[in-house]
Amino acid sequence: MKRVLVLCTGNSCRSQMAEALFESLSDGQWQADSAGSKPSGYVHPLAIRAMSELGVDISANESKHVDQFADQPFDLVVTVCDNAKEACPVFPGAKLTLHWPFDDPADATGDDEEKMVMFRRVRDEIKTKIAAYLPTA
Repeated sequence: MKRVLVLCTGNSCRSQMAEALFESLSDGQWQADSAGSKPSGYVHPLAIRAMSELGVDISANESKHVDQFADQPFDLVVTVCDNAKEACPVFPGAKLTLHWPFDDPADATGDDEEKMVMFRRVRDEIKTKIAAYLPTA
């Protein structure tokens, strides 16, 4: 089984969705983890809602710090925001490191329904990127 670590700043939205999507789209071929350089301490409720619309439950996920994965080997490390690309340590145990920047849905404004438009868009962009990558891995 291959391992992927998805990094972001807060580990509350993008990296959490990507972690779940790597596992669900790879049919068990990938073990995914996610972490942040400055973890928020929670998984955003609208990220949980966006994923539940795909039948993926991330409500039990936790926001984790990147340091807890520092000495672990990974086949792939993906940064999903520019801040993480700059702030996160280099993973010498990673066979490949990629940068896939996505907008931060936590920055969305308006009521929850208006914010969900951005959460769905970013979720779908992440899903498309991972689905395109997996056959090449």
